[in-house]
This record gives sequence, C-alpha cells and structure tokens, in this order.
Amino acid sequence: MAPRTPTRERAGRARSAPAVDTPPADGAATTEQQPDGGRAPASRDGAAHGRGRLTELRIRGFGAIDDVTLELGRGLTVVTGETGAGKTMVVTGLTLLFGGRADPGRVRATGRAGVEGRLELPPESPVWARAADAGAEPDDDGSLILARTVSAEGRSRAHLGGRSVPVGVVAELAEGLLAVHGQSDQLRLSRPAEQRNALDRYAGAAHLQLLETYRAAYARWRELAADLDRRRGQARELAQAAEVLRHGLEEIEQLAPEPGEDEALDAQAKRLGDADALRAAVDEARMALVGDVTGDLGAEGLPQDATAALATAERALAGTDDPALVLLARDLADAVAVVSDVSVQLAGYVADLDADPGRLAEVLDRRAAITALVRKYADPGEGLAGVLAWADDARGKLSALDVSDEALEALAAARDTARAEVDDLAARISAGRRAAADGFAAEVGAELAGLAMKSARVSFSVESHPDQPGPEGIDEVALLMAAHPGAPPRPVHRGASGGELSRVMLAIEVVFAGADPVPVMVFDEVDAGVGGQAAGEIGRRLARLAREHQVVVVTHLAQVAAFADTHLVVDKSPDTAAGVTATDIRAVDGEDRVRELARMLSGLSDSDTGQAHARELLAVAAAAREG
Repeated sequence: MAPRTPTRERAGRARSAPAVDTPPADGAATTEQQPDGGRAPASRDGAAHGRGRLTELRIRGFGAIDDVTLELGRGLTVVTGETGAGKTMVVTGLTLLFGGRADPGRVRATGRAGVEGRLELPPESPVWARAADAGAEPDDDGSLILARTVSAEGRSRAHLGGRSVPVGVVAELAEGLLAVHGQSDQLRLSRPAEQRNALDRYAGAAHLQLLETYRAAYARWRELAADLDRRRGQARELAQAAEVLRHGLEEIEQLAPEPGEDEALDAQAKRLGDADALRAAVDEARMALVGDVTGDLGAEGLPQDATAALATAERALAGTDDPALVLLARDLADAVAVVSDVSVQLAGYVADLDADPGRLAEVLDRRAAITALVRKYADPGEGLAGVLAWADDARGKLSALDVSDEALEALAAARDTARAEVDDLAARISAGRRAAADGFAAEVGAELAGLAMKSARVSFSVESHPDQPGPEGIDEVALLMAAHPGAPPRPVHRGASGGELSRVMLAIEVVFAGADPVPVMVFDEVDAGVGGQAAGEIGRRLARLAREHQVVVVTHLAQVAAFADTHLVVDKSPDTAAGVTATDIRAVDGEDRVRELARMLSGLSDSDTGQAHARELLAVAAAAREG
C-alpha cells in the first residue's frame, strides 16, 4: 500500500505514548551533512501544531543521490533545483519510507539503497498504538524512527522503532501520517468514478457510513439473486446432489453415533474380551489386601492379609506411651482405611465386570458399523469426528440445494426484500450527493477564483438510474466546468486546458486537505502548467495549509518557493572520480535564497533584474503570510 492519496480515508486508535519534548520552535531548521555521512541530531522542537512532523530524512543510494540528510522544518518546505537534478527523489524517498512500492531500478551501483526518517509525534497520536503493537520503541528523545532498505535485486526491508516489521505495517501507519498529492492524483481525479468518490467524501462521515451500509445490502441482494437464478437454472443437477447428501445423512442418522463413541467401544470391547484375566487380577489383589473375607476366594492357609497386618502394627504402636510412636500409629490407621476403601472398589469392579459373550458380540458389531461409516464419510485419520463433521456440512449444503417450490418462493421473497432495501438506501445516498454537490462545487469555485480562474464555473452532474443499481449506488457523477461565461458546462477533463486542469485538481485537493488530519502533506509539482498570478496564489494556499500541517512541496515556480519557511535546493554535479552524477541537497537562506529564486525566474542566478524580482517576491510572500 502506497502512502495515502487525498481521496482515501483514515482511521486510528488512541493510545498513550512516550512523552515528547516540545519546547517552542526557534525558527526553521537547516540542512546539515555530517562528514561521515551520518545523520545530524534530530530537532527537539516538538510536534508541529499538535499533529506531529517529520524532522529528519536521510536518503542513501537512490538515483543520483549518494547520501544526503535533510532536516525538515515546521510549516512549508519547498524543494527546488534544475530539471533532472533529482528533486522528485525526495518524494520517491518519502513514498518508499512510508510503505510505497520499491523500484530496484532506482538503486545505485552500490547495490543497496535506504531511506530513514525521524518522526516527532504527540503522546495522543494514534500512530503510537500501531507502533507499539509491532514492538517498536521510541528513540531516546521520544521520537519514532522509520527505515526502509532496497537491494538491486528488489528485496526490501522495513524497520520501525528499531524492530524489523512487514512493509504492510509501515504502509498502515502512513494512513495516519502522510498524504501525497501529485500529478498522478490529478489524472486520477479526472475520472468520473473518482469524482463520485470525492463527492461522497465531501458529503461527510454519516454519508460514508450510509454508503457502507448500501454496499453490504447490495452484495446481499446480488448474492440472493444469483442463488435463485442458480437454483432455477440447475434444478435437476441440484436435486441429484441433494439426493446423495440425504442418503448419506439417513445412513448416519439411522446408526446415530455419539461423539467419541468409537473410542468408547474400543475400550469396552477390550474390557469384555479380557474379562476373565481382569477378574483373576482383581481377586488376587483383594485377597492380598483383605484376605478371603467371604470364603469365596479359596484362600485357606494363605499368609495374613495386608489389612490384618496393618491393624496389628497399629495396635502395637498405639499401646505405647511414646508420642512419636502414637503419631505413627495414627498414620497406620489411615493406611488401614485406604486399603479397606480400595478393596471395596475392587469388589464393585468385579460386580460390574460383564463377561457375557453376547454383549461382546453387540459391541463388536456396532464398532464395525461405525468403522464402515468412517471409511465412507471421513477423511483419513479423522475417525468418527470426521463422520459427524460431514453430516453437519451436508445439512448446511442441503439448504442451498433445495429446489422445491416452497424453497424457491422463500428465496424470491428474500431477494425482493433485499432489493427494496437497496432501492431505499440508494435513494438516500443519491439525495445526499445532490445536497453536497452545490456546496462542494462552490468551495472549489472559490479556490479557482483565487487561482486566476474567476470566470470559471464548476458544477456536479448527478444522473440517477433507479432501475440499475450498482456497487456504489444509482448515480453517475461528473464534475463539469464552464471555462468562461456563456460556455456550456463540459466534463472537466475535456473542458479544461492542461494548466486549468492542474488548477481545478489543486483546488479540489486544497478543499479536502484543509480538513485532513495527517501531519505531513507532500505536493509533487502539482503546479505544472501554471504561471503568473495563479502561481502566487498556489503558493499562498500551500502556505495556508502549512499553518496546520507540515507541507513539503517540489516545485519549479519561484512564486511558490517564495512562501517557504524552509527552502531546500537540489544541486547536481558530475563526480569525476566515481564516473557518475552526484546530487546534494542544501538549505538556502538570505542571499543564497535570492539567487536561487532569480535562477528559477530567469535562468540566471546573478542577474540583477532577476534578483530584484526575487526580493520582491519574498516581500510579497512575507506580507501575505502576515496578513
């Protein structure tokens, strides 16, 4: 599972976590590369906005990147650089770190690539619960460390809090940590099905729960309808199969075996077959314990029995004045009682011992009948339990094979009831979509007005087909746009140019992202095809999102980069010694940042005109952020 995109839902469980030291921020962090390639110490300035944030990211052996460490500040972080320098590798690294698909083709010649990240999370973050379930532990400073490695052969491993975990665990955590907004999302959101999903999400949690109820009802209706069609179309075959099951059940029920009866019969047969030997053993034991009390054991002239001997010893000791011997006499008295009790039980055993040859024949006959059932209906080694399990399964199958008129009528009635529930739920869902459509379109339109598309009008078309319910309801939903007054509304992917489509999709993402609970949001060149005033408005909106989220943006627009709290630049240079292209990432501020913005504006970092324009952009952005 890749890190979550804007239209996917989140869920989490609350659980206490180690305390995180959160002193006030002292400004944006800067990038620091250690001489040995190791990580710089993580910032201890706490979890941004109470949601948490990614404080550090290290990328090793990916694409043109050999080994870089980024310290990510609060608010808005932008990543800029020349085309082909490797800006998107930052997004690729983040995606991989949070459970995305590993591409061995991006691994450098060293044969192994890796990404590490340090997260600072508030104690109430639901991420701690899943991390604890996976055995992860916080670092010494209370942060949570993620790591992912990929080999050139495609093998991938993930670590969470010092413990090796399945990649799926990290991907699950990404649901509550990271949202990636990219050009692929724009293409996806241009599809009618995704537009319907977006409208459902905008309609709210109650609407989404109703949709889940509908999906279950729809599945139940389709199951009943398919079962009815199957029974009607295969009546002869099903009747024959039912007859085979009924014959087997009648055979089993006629014998009526009880659970465990096969083992009981084995024991009883052995006991009956050994009756004479058992009786002799009991008689010998009774004679040794209590003697021939009744005279029926023929024990005249035999040595004294155990009971009499113990009684004699007990009397001898009890008649002394020595306390120790008196205590031993009491023990002997207890022994006499135990021996007497055993002799009574032996007498009862003999009385119950059945040596009737007729009874033995009955037991052997029933055991043979049960053995025949076991051979016929049980798998090897299952015994009588397998026969009883087959019978239970056969009874369940019979109800699904019933093609009688009564059964078919009952099934048809259940199908019609299920269809009525589907129709009712579908109508309610359709009404919810129509009610949400105007509000959603209005919010997207308001965002477009700020993105230099004041004349554009967006709306939702919701066409219902009550006679054709589907897995998602009865509606065909389409996002329409009229690019200018008088233009007919058209599906947005047909009525918008490339730049307009980028702005429409960004507007949709901004509408959703403001309510997104994840702490880290990544935008990968969603401003492609946009320029001028609209570019500045994109920067303004991303900066607004950064008040509540940690936002990382890969951009080629100086108007967007001017709004950054932290500005990272990707530099590419040939490594002549290694014969490869190397990429470094550095934080820029002051005049270095002015020169980078000038390069983005004019292609010349030392241009006086470009630098003047860059300073103007920074001033405008600073004023906009304070306003």
